[in-house]
Amino acid sequence: MNKIAVIYWSQTGNTEAMAQAIAQGAGSAGAEVSLLTVEETSPQQALTFDVLALGCPAMGAEVLEEEVFDPFFTQLEGKLSGKKVALFGSYGWGDGQWMRDWQERAEAAGAHLFRREGLIINEAPDDQGIADCEAFGQELARF
Repeated sequence: MNKIAVIYWSQTGNTEAMAQAIAQGAGSAGAEVSLLTVEETSPQQALTFDVLALGCPAMGAEVLEEEVFDPFFTQLEGKLSGKKVALFGSYGWGDGQWMRDWQERAEAAGAHLFRREGLIINEAPDDQGIADCEAFGQELARF
């Protein structure tokens, strides 16, 4: 079974709730899961996992968080060739452009993306959003 790292950054707790539900879903499907904030891991540590589920909300003009998460992802980006990667995050405005841009970056780096589109949820995940995150995690365990 896959060894999965769910690594996230969250300001308001919305993306954190998503990360917890994704980790719960993956674990319930039998994966070995580590739930980590971006501050408590490094790109080198992240690369020791079979699958990376990376979570970051949309910030500013629909971009990745610029002080902590984007520098982490930029360091990781050049080493993603052939790596299994899933992307997720919450947003409060816009139409998901930050996720499309992020997917393009990951694909350009050679990552093998789980689903073509990352999982995005507007604001805090409701019961259906949590269920969607758990299902995402369950599917990810078989990726």
